[in-house]
Amino acid sequence: MKKNKNIPSSFRDPSGFLFYQNNILYRQINKSYQEDYDHLMNSGLYQALTDAQLLIPHQEVDIEGTKPDKTYKIIKPERIPFISYPYEWSFSQLKNAALITLQIQKKALDFGMSLKDCSAYNMQFRKCRPVLIDSLSFEKYPEGEPWVAYRQFCQHFLAPLALMSYKDIRLNQLLRIYIDGIPLDLASSLLRFSTYFRFSLLSHIHLHAKTQKYYADKTVTTSRRKIKKLSFQGLIDNLESSLKKLNWQPRYTEWAHYYEDTNYSSEALEHKKEVVKKFMEAISPESVWDLGANVGMFSRIAGDKGIQTISFDVDPAAVERNYLKCIEKNEKHILPLLIDLTNPSPKTGWENEERMSIFERGPADMVFALALIHHLAISNNLPLGRIAGFLNRICKSLIIEFVPKTDSQVQRLLATREDIFPDYQQEVFENEFKRYFSVQSSVKIGNSDRTLYLMNRKSGEIQ
Repeated sequence: MKKNKNIPSSFRDPSGFLFYQNNILYRQINKSYQEDYDHLMNSGLYQALTDAQLLIPHQEVDIEGTKPDKTYKIIKPERIPFISYPYEWSFSQLKNAALITLQIQKKALDFGMSLKDCSAYNMQFRKCRPVLIDSLSFEKYPEGEPWVAYRQFCQHFLAPLALMSYKDIRLNQLLRIYIDGIPLDLASSLLRFSTYFRFSLLSHIHLHAKTQKYYADKTVTTSRRKIKKLSFQGLIDNLESSLKKLNWQPRYTEWAHYYEDTNYSSEALEHKKEVVKKFMEAISPESVWDLGANVGMFSRIAGDKGIQTISFDVDPAAVERNYLKCIEKNEKHILPLLIDLTNPSPKTGWENEERMSIFERGPADMVFALALIHHLAISNNLPLGRIAGFLNRICKSLIIEFVPKTDSQVQRLLATREDIFPDYQQEVFENEFKRYFSVQSSVKIGNSDRTLYLMNRKSGEIQ
């Protein structure tokens, strides 16, 4: 029996949509997009983009779509292992996705096509590098017409990057609120006055915002000023130049430099690595989520084995350093992402269905929760039972580290506050986690008071 399920994130596109059939991902191409799709495939653009690993490849398949009366073709795109969102990316991840988008637009013009939308959600990370996943983003280039995706590009890429670069790296979280990018008038009001003297930002954000405001209540006519192809190319070149000038340098933070300021001896750290590796090999997971991964030291134990590893951390500087190292070392199996476990990415968009929560993108085969629990329990007042319940929802197996109150890192957390955590004890920890997990093994880390546990979720079911 066929089981079809349309994917809510693609319902807005009249050209087609994504759906699952028997747990396999397909994209329906509607008859209304036939001319553009044929040009994409026959012009050589599709081949050029997939050869350059700028567009996700697909196969045309002979199956029935979920709306047969509208179907032109059905394609089976290559599956992205983990879907992430712009508000989960580091500065350089968003910047690289923006530059790849412009590179795709340049190449499209060479084949007589143009991007009709520039949503950052159409970019995903494949082998740690940005790739376009929407084959229906192209249209035949309408000679003389303005670039229809210009505003969207500025809202999804340029505005958040400018705010992150000139104001505060945390402003990328505005993308969680504004699903179609940060409004340009908001970005303009938040940016420093000095940015008015930077021509690129003056043109693409400040003046662009004023133009939008001016025309907001005006009657729109069908006649628009023509723009020559050379001017169009100049606009893309200028946007590219503007992006390359935007930078953010991670400063010293407690977490980005955690391993430079920790109580692990070199012997204890090496022993911990050995135990984590041994526990992981006992399970042989296909996917690992490293929670509180910092700069990815332990993520690389899994990534180096070819395991798809999502390296989560709350610190933008740590995620940035982790990502830049992945690029430098060409590490294809690690994806660093920004996440606050006390407020993880929610379901958002129309009917709260367009963007998935962290729970819907799991469970992972294995989770690493190393040097993490004491921060959640003491810094954030989270009961051990609630932490265990959360981890039960997102993983099948767990490598977790318990750090007792005798540890200097816990003493540091308690130094400026009253100890109101009588239940933060190893016995209580074990009892709470045994409600959801069976303990397979435990090892005390040498030259420390810490203990590593290997646990499996009971009955394989979420409780």
